[in-house]
Amino acid sequence: LLEGAGWVPARRAWLAAAFGLTLLLAALRPSAAYFGLTGSEPLTVLPLTLEPEAAAQAHYKACDRLKLERKQRRMCRRDPGVAETLVEAVSMSALECQFQFRFERWNCTLEGRYRASLLKRGFKETAFLYAISSAGLTHALAKACSAGRMERCTCDEAPDLENREAWQWGGCGDNLKYSSKFVKEFLGRRSSKDLRARVDFHNNLVGVKVIKAGVETTCKCHGVSGSCTVRTCWRQLAPFHEVGKHLKHKYETALKVGSTTNEAAGEAGAISPPRGRASGVGGSDPLPRTPELVHLDDSPSFCLAGRFSPGTAGRRCHREKNCESICCGRGHNTQSRVVTRPCQCQVRWCCYVECRQCTQREEVYTCKG
Repeated sequence: LLEGAGWVPARRAWLAAAFGLTLLLAALRPSAAYFGLTGSEPLTVLPLTLEPEAAAQAHYKACDRLKLERKQRRMCRRDPGVAETLVEAVSMSALECQFQFRFERWNCTLEGRYRASLLKRGFKETAFLYAISSAGLTHALAKACSAGRMERCTCDEAPDLENREAWQWGGCGDNLKYSSKFVKEFLGRRSSKDLRARVDFHNNLVGVKVIKAGVETTCKCHGVSGSCTVRTCWRQLAPFHEVGKHLKHKYETALKVGSTTNEAAGEAGAISPPRGRASGVGGSDPLPRTPELVHLDDSPSFCLAGRFSPGTAGRRCHREKNCESICCGRGHNTQSRVVTRPCQCQVRWCCYVECRQCTQREEVYTCKG
């Protein structure tokens, strides 16, 4: 799973392993890359009918395959639900990343050497990967708790939910309290002397905060003839696609907090506070206290094939939307093709959809090399 990732420091091993595993899962479910996932998809990683001893061994092997640090492996092994939830989380995160960047020069390319090179650097893209991965894990764990797939947690009890005379706590809320605590412990707080590690951990926390900001209280009425004699209320997380959109916006407004040797631009620089932004205590801390994503290095253009991406030559684009940007001014080729698709669909009683097959000609635009 970790092709070309032997260099990865221990603090980044889980992220590298996670996105390596995701490529296999995405290949098995290619259509899922085009939809925002909610985290409620069924899990099929571990068989459900194994004998207890065999199930435990399968669970341990699943944790070992994720190439976790010692502490992370221990946390994974102590609850059989964790391994499959980790797999679900990294798949969901990478697919959402690909969806959010589908019209960009960097389209969340995570194959082998590109992934390894990106994780070495402090680009905006790296910041997004850390945030979306921690958000995915937080979301998946909270949903797994409420779905009964975890042994160490269950529904959110939400004792602070407002209870009026006609209100009762009920339903099964997503357990964000457990999942956010687990994720912070799982990812671990890093040394304050290592700026890059602090930046990575900061971006991890941004992902968790975005999940928390999307929590909503859902209520259902109970009573004779639909009256609200009693309301049953519970907490639900926002769909993960909404989380992805929020993090994409934070990516676009990310703050540069300093710079290291910038191999992408061929420049070198020293750590410096961001311009026009409040820094830490006494103004001496280059990492600001902010809920925004932060990065250290300027991103490459991603126009040409290199260490960080395969470039945009041959990439499909939309003429009126993004061809000029994605093709980096090189122009694009136009091809005409005939396609057949279902059309004029109608729902028939009962219970199927009947469609005609329509043939039409369409134009396909791809970037020149």
